[in-house]
Amino acid sequence: MSTINKNNMTILDEQLNVLADIVQQNSYIDPTLYDLYNVKRGLRNANGTGVLVGITRVASVIGYEMINGVKTPTEGSLFYRGVNMTDIVDGFQREGRRGFEEVVYLLLFGILPTASELHSFIDLLESCRDLPISYKEDVILKIPSTNIMNKLQRTVLTLYSYDENPEDTSIRNVLSQSINLIAKIPLITAYAYQAKRHYFDNQSLILHTPKSGAGTAENILHMIRSDSVYTEEEVDILDLLMVIHAEHGGGNNSAFATHVVSSTGTDTYSAISTAIGSLKGPKHGGANLMVAAMIEDIKSHIHDWSDESELKNYLTLILEKKAFDKKGLIYGMGHAVYTLSDPRAIVLKKKAEELAILKGLKRNFQLISDIERIAGKMLNERLGSNNAIAANVDLYSGFVFEMLGIPQELYTPIFAASRMAGWCAHRLEQILDEKIMRPAYVTLGEPVNYSPIDKR
Repeated sequence: MSTINKNNMTILDEQLNVLADIVQQNSYIDPTLYDLYNVKRGLRNANGTGVLVGITRVASVIGYEMINGVKTPTEGSLFYRGVNMTDIVDGFQREGRRGFEEVVYLLLFGILPTASELHSFIDLLESCRDLPISYKEDVILKIPSTNIMNKLQRTVLTLYSYDENPEDTSIRNVLSQSINLIAKIPLITAYAYQAKRHYFDNQSLILHTPKSGAGTAENILHMIRSDSVYTEEEVDILDLLMVIHAEHGGGNNSAFATHVVSSTGTDTYSAISTAIGSLKGPKHGGANLMVAAMIEDIKSHIHDWSDESELKNYLTLILEKKAFDKKGLIYGMGHAVYTLSDPRAIVLKKKAEELAILKGLKRNFQLISDIERIAGKMLNERLGSNNAIAANVDLYSGFVFEMLGIPQELYTPIFAASRMAGWCAHRLEQILDEKIMRPAYVTLGEPVNYSPIDKR
């Protein structure tokens, strides 16, 4: 870099430092003002419940009961179109089949499919599991990204240009677009990952064609693995992971974002790319990465994983902001809605233990289970609650991804491929509502007179 360029960069850095301070001074809102003006910060009520902003039939998240106006903890439940998620899982597992496509059908259409309807729908998804001519080369390979979520967001927007009627918001057309996205996103995810490996990690470029007759979960493992080798047990647990991530009610951030943007009448690609951007955030879909990083940190700092006193001591350091990221959080514990239990974590924990035994990783599973039990008691004591803080799905989903050999940069993109079904269902629901969302804000400050530039 030349001296002039270095000087310019120094000047730019100094300017940005000054300007950032100005933004800090003039854009910061004192949190106490939310109470003063009775504004629900983060759209949360004072008792931790969510502010009601809409009505949905897509899914319901039950984590507490309101008894005589008091928030009362209860065992968690998740319902897809009124059907208990755990019953769905029990059903397809008992019948020895996989369930993601059945859940997609249920979320989109509001009813459980018959055997023939499900078979036809699976064939429909397979027929859409392709990409436009030259799309891989022109859109994915020529503009790779180190972040797959960023790449997903851009590729979804690019699909607009390949749609003959992208602005048509009729239910029939949006349904067609939704089915295409649900089918194509796993494919795009796999190819974006392979492009990242090739262009940034100096690995061989290997692009597998989707496997005919295979479902979504199986095709993901087929396409992201260079040797395309996997076991039935691995496909089963990835399918389960996609089932429990397919939807989580209208109040989660990405579903709400889908409703807000869809309410403007915009196109499907703009709405879904917004949802992907929301899920990318570490406070939403990226939370499983924080859990994975925390567990690796714990492993590296405790000598004996089976020593509960040593584990408790290190968890205490994390809570006291003296260890890991020093934010005082034990990631994977607690949830905004669930109180006594997260049904997704319960379902996934059982399968995670089975896979851990098969892969000789029972010791790793036991460590996570111990973290859940010990941290739950510790958090319970600190909060002075009679109800133990429960693990959320992120505590075990990262471990499942790890056992499957799935790289961390694909954790959230596979979550997005799963949640595509829920987002599309919410978009269809919002389009039928036909009312733009336009909430109100309290504006601070007094009117300021405009002053001529030489008087400032």
